[in-house]
Amino acid sequence: MKKAVLTFGLTSGAISAAMMLITVPFVDKIGWDNGEILGYTAIVLAALVIFFGIRSYRENVAGARLTFGRAFAVGILITLISSACYVATWEVVYFKFLPDFADKYAAHMVERAKASGASPQKLDETQQKATQFKQIYKNPAINMALTFMEVFPIGLGVTLISAGILRKKQPIPQT
Repeated sequence: MKKAVLTFGLTSGAISAAMMLITVPFVDKIGWDNGEILGYTAIVLAALVIFFGIRSYRENVAGARLTFGRAFAVGILITLISSACYVATWEVVYFKFLPDFADKYAAHMVERAKASGASPQKLDETQQKATQFKQIYKNPAINMALTFMEVFPIGLGVTLISAGILRKKQPIPQT
């Protein structure tokens, strides 16, 4: 199981990390909303590797027999490795290359609220949330937790669906 989990987890993590590295420098040019759509699309594509990892484990290790529980275990381990790669990449990108990301994102939050025609009270609330976001995002532990929560739920969903689809009980021999 270890080989399949590492191979597919690192592959999924490399895909999501590479897409992040390709798109993040252009977020000012493509826009925050388009960057978010592109980013989550890349995360979903990277998460599809989980399906192939579980299938590979079933066919090459488990002898074409796989319970939901074992499929889930393989998938969640792949997800954890992939998520760790994504988080590690973001931490390097954020703290070394984009230390002003939180400021820019906070400004975007306020601009989006203004563009939507929010009331002055709603604008004040958004400004307070943006300031709070900037403050807490400086803490590496919170930064990592928030980044992990961007990617992990998608991997969890793909794992559950894949485990359900790929479970396969060994046929009962006919006597």
